[in-house]
Amino acid sequence: MAKTGFLLVGHGSKKPYNKELIETTADLVASKEDRFLVKSGFMSINEPTVQEKLEEFKGEDIEKLVVVPLFLAKGIHILVDIPEILGLAEGSNAGTFALANGTEIPLLYAQPIGSDPMLADLMIKNADAVLNNQS
Repeated sequence: MAKTGFLLVGHGSKKPYNKELIETTADLVASKEDRFLVKSGFMSINEPTVQEKLEEFKGEDIEKLVVVPLFLAKGIHILVDIPEILGLAEGSNAGTFALANGTEIPLLYAQPIGSDPMLADLMIKNADAVLNNQS
């Protein structure tokens, strides 16, 4: 049974930790959700690029491709750059993706994290961690 392709997109950074964060998050998604074939790519600075990962997905046995940005808020990358790479019209979150065998599958573009209540929980967890480690 074909899976859904899941491309996690990070910004990219000169700091190695930032690349590791994206790759670790992709691994966590893959370990939690067997229905996804997970890959990660970067907008700039780091490799592999988003374009390189899209090329890899062309040869995979997938029935859909969802692109998920690991960004907090909407900015130029979310609104313009990533949709352009995906061949989507500005403001659109859906299109098609051509596999190597010529089959066209749905391509879906997810929103950035935004103001999700889980984000507040993470910030409280981090505040509690630093408060509990004070001397």
